[in-house]
Amino acid sequence: MIKESVRIIKRRKAKADYYYLQHSYRKEGKVVTKEVYLGRKIPENVEELKAKLLLQAKEALSEKLEKIKTNFQEEWKKIPPSIKEQTLREIAIAFTYNSNAIEGSKITLEEARLILEDQVAPNKPIKDIRETESHAAVFLQMLKTKEKISEKLLLKCHEDIFKETKPDIAGKFRSYPVRVGPYLAPDYRKVEKQMEQLISFIDLSNLNPVELAARGHYIFEKIHPFGDGNGRIGRLLMNCILWRNGYPMLIIEYTKRKSYYKALERTEEGFVNYFVRRYVSVNKQRLQ
Repeated sequence: MIKESVRIIKRRKAKADYYYLQHSYRKEGKVVTKEVYLGRKIPENVEELKAKLLLQAKEALSEKLEKIKTNFQEEWKKIPPSIKEQTLREIAIAFTYNSNAIEGSKITLEEARLILEDQVAPNKPIKDIRETESHAAVFLQMLKTKEKISEKLLLKCHEDIFKETKPDIAGKFRSYPVRVGPYLAPDYRKVEKQMEQLISFIDLSNLNPVELAARGHYIFEKIHPFGDGNGRIGRLLMNCILWRNGYPMLIIEYTKRKSYYKALERTEEGFVNYFVRRYVSVNKQRLQ
């Protein structure tokens, strides 16, 4: 699930060589290193031993993620229906504020609450106000609908968020080149095919849903299928995968956007590593 460092190291003691298999990984923000003694010579089945060590680490992480899910579900069952609705509205406010702020919205968290709870419009750009309203509505609808994740669903989400503020691109895959900083998105003629492949990957995958959410989000952002709004739709997709599989959602906070941006600049494995570590950290109380 996560790319980790496994290497053979040699130590010399009393004029003799001793070999170890060293496994390094991150835990609670720190690098943890464990070693397995191999002997005076490197055994012929060393690759098998490496694979076994990594498998054990993956299994331990899978157990953590499953525990997070189980404890979340137990918590959620105890909440009365009216409080669940209120909780989801609070999540919608926080998620909408952070996701829009990452993309440049000037609406503050308190202003987002005023807009969505009290229908009070602050003295801010009308575009930001409309996108706050529509993003929250799409998010809440996404949690309720049982429609399968599909290109049609993602196009509809995009259209519903941006039809008032960006009507020329709302609900349409791009038909032109797009560059985000130094990153040049794939040729627009490949977008539909790549989106088909992404949807198929999500639909048929047997990965843990947390890893699937990370990979789905990363691949979506690299395809960059829309002219604008890719980050918001990508984060909706990510949380749709988590929620529909019984896992708590993850809000990428505006204040943590720099580490998020840096992670998206890494390889897919690098981003998955970042995402799963962050997910476990945010849900650490559910591991007690």
